[in-house]
Amino acid sequence: MTDLLLPFTFPFMQNAFLIGLIVAVPTALLSCFLVLKGWALMGDAVSHAILPGVVIAWLTGLPLILGAFAAGMSCALLTGYLAENSRVKRDTVMGVVFSGMFGLGIVLYTQVNTNQHLDHILFGNMLGVGAQDLWTAGAIALPVSAILLLKWRDFLLHAFDPAQARASGLRVGLLHYTLLAILSLTVVATLSATGLILAVALLIAPGAIAFLVVRRFGAMLAVAVAVCAVSMTAGSYASFWLDSAPAPTVVLILTALFVLAFVRRVRQTRAATASTA
Repeated sequence: MTDLLLPFTFPFMQNAFLIGLIVAVPTALLSCFLVLKGWALMGDAVSHAILPGVVIAWLTGLPLILGAFAAGMSCALLTGYLAENSRVKRDTVMGVVFSGMFGLGIVLYTQVNTNQHLDHILFGNMLGVGAQDLWTAGAIALPVSAILLLKWRDFLLHAFDPAQARASGLRVGLLHYTLLAILSLTVVATLSATGLILAVALLIAPGAIAFLVVRRFGAMLAVAVAVCAVSMTAGSYASFWLDSAPAPTVVLILTALFVLAFVRRVRQTRAATASTA
């Protein structure tokens, strides 16, 4: 029994568990809206596009989160503008914009000569999380989660039918850009946990799993948060014994849960079809 609790006795593992739980709530809540709205690629785009902002912020001596947020919002706004003012579809525009910004970030990154491990921005460093990282993630996660929970009905209507949302008196433009800002902030909150490359898994998998398991959106939010929190904790715990990095271990657990949820849904559909035949 003592051996099983061993990971919880190390301060670096305690911080890893804590930041995992902190970022699990906003990423899981947001993933539900991204899945319903069809913005899965947008989460991927923003998570990759903030790299040049991080590097430029470091070079100019600004806080990294400011550069990351500015780059994320720039990517989102540029994608929206190009999609609305050209014949190219939104997913194509997102692919061009985020790959271009990610390429710019890589070029800038290779020119930086520093002892700072900026590669943690790419791949995450849950085992090296400090008090400042915890406070930063918490300061972002709390207001983001509060906004999503308080306004989830408005965001839900906007995701399903923007025209109906506008007819209902909702400020569709404000909801749209608020969701983009929340997306950028949430990606910034995950920098220390999963890094840019793996952050997209937290922004898609929990909502996708919950979508396969439940039918009501309120329950979908709760299931997504539970799935993400359990996966973050289990992945960090398993990585201690497997001697692997926590972030990819978490992603593998989320992937396994998605496969299980998908198989369960397929069996339920086949059983329902057979019973009505």
